[in-house]
Amino acid sequence: MAPTSLRLPATSSRRRALAAAASVVALACAATLLTPSTAQAQGAWPTKPVRIVVPFAPGGTTDILARAMAPELSRAFGQQFIVDNRAGAGGNVGAEVVAKSPGDGYTLLMGTVGTHGINRALYSKLPYDPIKDFVPITLVAAVPNVMVMNAEKAKAQGITNVQDFIRVAKANPGKMNMASSGNGTSIHLAGELFKSMTGTFMLHLPYRGSGPALLDMVAGNADVMFDNLPSSMAQIKAGKLTALAVTSSERSSALPDVPTVEQAGGPTLKGYEASSWFGLLAPAGTPPDIVNRIQQEVAKSLATPAMKERLVAQGAIPGGNTPADFAKHIDSEHRKWAQVVKNSGAKVD
Repeated sequence: MAPTSLRLPATSSRRRALAAAASVVALACAATLLTPSTAQAQGAWPTKPVRIVVPFAPGGTTDILARAMAPELSRAFGQQFIVDNRAGAGGNVGAEVVAKSPGDGYTLLMGTVGTHGINRALYSKLPYDPIKDFVPITLVAAVPNVMVMNAEKAKAQGITNVQDFIRVAKANPGKMNMASSGNGTSIHLAGELFKSMTGTFMLHLPYRGSGPALLDMVAGNADVMFDNLPSSMAQIKAGKLTALAVTSSERSSALPDVPTVEQAGGPTLKGYEASSWFGLLAPAGTPPDIVNRIQQEVAKSLATPAMKERLVAQGAIPGGNTPADFAKHIDSEHRKWAQVVKNSGAKVD
């Protein structure tokens, strides 16, 4: 006996079935019309490589931290995170690149205390707004700066500590120079603060990052630098640079025998403190889902024993805070450094 075809009678049941089928088709069609941001919010991101803009030349602490995080994020998200060095103007060139990029999660900035804490007070005009043009993701690391000299120059001038340096600098006004990773960086401002508190003068030599500045320090073309500790650590250990003091309020566990500037400088430098920090930011408009996913993966990576050991050995303190907490940190740092800039009289136009 041949099978009998089943047909729905032309009743309300049939009309409901047809309506349900039409709804399924409509939903399927709507799914194909999702905007990119909606698709990203539902987990499609990333579908292509992501770049992390470093606003300084290779070899400095900003670059070191970005290159430490890039492979971790690549493994976590299954897409390449590529470091893109865009140096110039104390970090402003790279920061502007990111500020003017789409908020789609494919361009990030390894920002610094310079780009997001100092420059708004130091420069009369910025090509970006450090608050309105960015979404904070997370603090990656905080580091002390370290006052270093070319080891041979220090020995030749009999400088073994901060007070020796002050004595020689005052006896030779304008004859010593001070290298930095660029105008407006924490390295520059740490030196300006030192100068204003001690009444010394050193000619400022701004470079396009710590890497190029350190090359001239090791070569003997620059006298002193208040560098981020991680980028100077290798040359300190190699004996090419002499560490006179760290700029933090406490000694660094990475250099426990090196005093703070305040400890080494006595009453003249009471209250001196000029540490640095580095963190990931995205262009304004980046979906919160993407921001939160990146923050969570960075925090996981920074919490691993291997990454902790790696950063602490270089003098860095791992971060990983929430976007909201990082935003508060940026706000407080801007207010702090605006006062330092005002007190030091530093200005860049």
